[in-house]
Amino acid sequence: MLEQVRLDGKKILIGVTGSIAAYKACELVRLYVKAGADIRIVMTESSKRFVSPLTFEALGNCAVLHEETESWANDINHIALGDWADLFVIAPASANTINKMAAGIADNLLLQTALAFPKMMLLAPAANTRMIEHPITVANMKRLALHHIETVEPQTKMLACNTVGKGAMAEPETIFAASLKHLFEDTYWKQRRVVVTGGGTIEKIDEVRYLSNFSSGKMAEALVTALYARGADVCYITTREPQSIPPVHVIKVESAREMLEYTQDALRVAKKGVLSKPSFHSESNQPELIRKTPWLFMTAAVGDYRPAYPQQGKLKKETLGETWQLELVKNPDILKELDRSGVKTVAFKAEMDPERGLEHAQRTLVEKGVDAVALNMLRDSKSFGSDTNAITLITADGRIEIPQANKTDIAFSMLESLKDI
Repeated sequence: MLEQVRLDGKKILIGVTGSIAAYKACELVRLYVKAGADIRIVMTESSKRFVSPLTFEALGNCAVLHEETESWANDINHIALGDWADLFVIAPASANTINKMAAGIADNLLLQTALAFPKMMLLAPAANTRMIEHPITVANMKRLALHHIETVEPQTKMLACNTVGKGAMAEPETIFAASLKHLFEDTYWKQRRVVVTGGGTIEKIDEVRYLSNFSSGKMAEALVTALYARGADVCYITTREPQSIPPVHVIKVESAREMLEYTQDALRVAKKGVLSKPSFHSESNQPELIRKTPWLFMTAAVGDYRPAYPQQGKLKKETLGETWQLELVKNPDILKELDRSGVKTVAFKAEMDPERGLEHAQRTLVEKGVDAVALNMLRDSKSFGSDTNAITLITADGRIEIPQANKTDIAFSMLESLKDI
């Protein structure tokens, strides 16, 4: 979950250019500061017409580099800030800035900083539709991508010029999420396809009633967030509407049978590998097929039974009578039904029996043929939906205790431990 991600010790430089969307950069600064990041800001002179440097100084509790503040007596200059930062995020990035960057022009402090910056940059374009879709701008964004300058795609909506079209800057939460994989990227998980299931399955009784459980999907969302941040190519199959996750491929399902069908399809795709992005410095300049062993995280709480005869319309209580016997049939065992050949699998198991919970989890490891079981001991139904958790990770080599923490920290700890199995 994005709101739980901590960026303590991360150094982020935010560039602000002359666009009406500059006001959104204030919220982006707030998100980074709330997450514990160390922030610095560089502004073009035209951006100061929309938001004052004082506003950013107050929000980021930092010095702001612009024409009046550059100094070579300290680190408030375009060379030192580039050396200092782990990531440079330009939001908003005007069409003028994008096209100048592609041509190597550095006629203001922000562009000078960008030209001297040796690491990954993230651009969040904001411009009129005709400007953003002009062939020159489109070509230059593709050129920048070859130099490992990533673009967070603009939105299509009502623009400041009162026209509807592509060009609105991405939301600050989206930019924040996109920056995570450049701050937390891990060689093991990078460009590895991962399928995550989440939420409690929904089995229809009729058109207004269903059988389900208390699963909130929060642990699954935490895993999706951590996997995305580590650089994985994530497919998230869920019964719940995602609340706070990065931009990954999401498939909405309801029943256990739907989850089985779509998870099998997702694993089939995952086994094919990932096409890498071409690099400006590569000899062939062609994408490369990367094959890494895919992973499946079976985090969903799958119902054991479903109604034998789901009804169309609404069943009337007058017709049902004083008592109602609902006939149920067993759902498929998804882990047993899936073709998991060549896939590493983590099963999640919730238990309420403190004496035999570990034994049940160890039995699952063997009976389901998985690589690890994440055991979650619950007290009662109120344990569902909490923001914290504690996990016992069980593998063939033993147990790893991951103590109580927020669910996103738990997810990061799990991914670190799983690399060695």
